Amino acid sequence: MAHKEVEDILMSADISHGKYLTSFQRKLLLKSLQADLPEFYCQRIQIMLLADIGKSQTEICRLIKCCPATARHWIHMARSGMAHQWKLSPIGRPKAVNEEYLERLQELVKNDPRDYGYSFRRWTANWLNKHLAKELGVKVSDCHIKRLLKQMGLSTRQSAKNITKNLSPEVNSSQISISDLKHKYVLEDNEVLPIHFLKLESNS
Repeated sequence: MAHKEVEDILMSADISHGKYLTSFQRKLLLKSLQADLPEFYCQRIQIMLLADIGKSQTEICRLIKCCPATARHWIHMARSGMAHQWKLSPIGRPKAVNEEYLERLQELVKNDPRDYGYSFRRWTANWLNKHLAKELGVKVSDCHIKRLLKQMGLSTRQSAKNITKNLSPEVNSSQISISDLKHKYVLEDNEVLPIHFLKLESNS
């Protein structure tokens, strides 16, 4: 999450007259943001504050790196006057996987883990599980992650097509087709195999 960029935007914005929040709600959210909160709580607060200063859902998703379902929900919370309930709402810690979780899972698996600060190049079910637990507060088994991916027609494994596509031009250009080679013992159509006859002498 781009905390520094979001903080700079909020600090430089004129928040005296926001779109959705009351003065009390705004002060409460800004104060709460200074506390040591789980990431998914910080995300909720930042979404509502950014929406209050006029940022669109698309801009918020880019800045917070959240899925549209998450942004949409907390923008609605700010708009409906329930921003102060950011910690009471069960959304973000559901008993079962919901639409927000599925959208985020699909978004993550289609992107490079390095975009989210990890050093590895390919997601595993375990790392997807850890990331979503940290971000949304939802913990499921790795097997369940695999089942969800399968239901969506997705996988953590790269397809052979993607692996070939990711190869460097030098590797691709170094491939040799065996069909272009001729065996040195294979005769052409116009070649004649010489036959030598031996003269046998009789000792009669």
